Amino acid sequence: MKIAVVTSFPPSKVTLNEYGYHLVKNFVQRVEVAELLLITDKTKEPKQLDFKNSHKVSVRECWKFNSYFNLFTICRTILNEKPDAVLFNLQFVKFGDKKVPAALGLLIPMISRLFGFNTIVLLHNILEQVDLESAGFTDNKLAKKAYNFIGTCLTKCILKADKVAVTINKYVEILNEKYKTDNVILIPHGTFEIPKKPNFDLPPGSKKVMAFGKFGTYKKVEILIDAVELIRKNSDEAIEIVIAGTDSPNTPGYLQTVKEKYAHVPGIIFTGYVEENEVATIFNESAMVVFPYTSTTGSSGVLHQAGSYGKAVVMPNLGDLSILVEEEGYKGEFFNPESTESLAKAIEAILNDDDYRRKLAKTNYKAACQLSMDKIVQMYIRDFKQVNYDKIARWVNG
Repeated sequence: MKIAVVTSFPPSKVTLNEYGYHLVKNFVQRVEVAELLLITDKTKEPKQLDFKNSHKVSVRECWKFNSYFNLFTICRTILNEKPDAVLFNLQFVKFGDKKVPAALGLLIPMISRLFGFNTIVLLHNILEQVDLESAGFTDNKLAKKAYNFIGTCLTKCILKADKVAVTINKYVEILNEKYKTDNVILIPHGTFEIPKKPNFDLPPGSKKVMAFGKFGTYKKVEILIDAVELIRKNSDEAIEIVIAGTDSPNTPGYLQTVKEKYAHVPGIIFTGYVEENEVATIFNESAMVVFPYTSTTGSSGVLHQAGSYGKAVVMPNLGDLSILVEEEGYKGEFFNPESTESLAKAIEAILNDDDYRRKLAKTNYKAACQLSMDKIVQMYIRDFKQVNYDKIARWVNG
């Protein structure tokens, strides 16, 4: 098979670039894949093809974030290359945070199928489950109605693909019921890297409490800093706060504001963007991973990463995270996302009981191992074959 994957890809900083990297890395390990066409965004540096069988990858840099021409350049590339199947690694702001480029990009899977290509979309979030205010889009009631109307129209277009994969079973039910379709399927998020021998011991020195991601919309680090300060008042435990990541595109300057606000607080580390080859170190040095979220917008890649490195987690008891925990077998200490005291207690429960920390870490590692990325890629290949068989059957039956 010659498979095309439309995705951002390191060293790009565009959303889902890490997921795109691990998708491609695992696709090219499959014997069924003779060539992988990487249809990706333009970067100054060469793409990070530092894995086995990377010779199978043909890179086509043909789109830019917020470009009005992505629809044309991507469709032209697909037509010229004629892959056997196309996989789109998408969320609603994949192609831009401006309305028109973002919307035009989401029409591409429908056009790909109209051209006759076997097309699957991996949709990481659905508008029906996004709190538009918390996610940094709008708090205006009329604007929310407009966003929801446009989002519904775009979702209908996305559903014109042969299959649409979502990462949480609840999303399958919501989309199939609302849009009266039967082509939405569950393919879990999967775990990027699974170390064969995780070390559940902590490194000597301060215990690092880490948050990872893009911050400022529904991921707010103030509550984490305040919670650790609360713990410090009653404990001599040496604790460092690690803020690993960057601003959300919707809230530029957020982390700089946090730095200035908490300049008086000792032991806060702002790492900035974490390169792919630095991720393991960041996780391995942490005592736990905290999710200071006020809402959720889909399956959590950070939770899967935390599990793969054998880490205890502290999570808000809300939305998709609680569903994910139940469906995939992760365990953590939960807190009320509106209460600093609740978060402080959850962190202390792990800091003060190393046996409990290890128990959570081992449970999460076991959960991560159940859905490694090679198994996820196998599901996509299975479904590409099924799409092809179905088309042949329809053609034969007239």
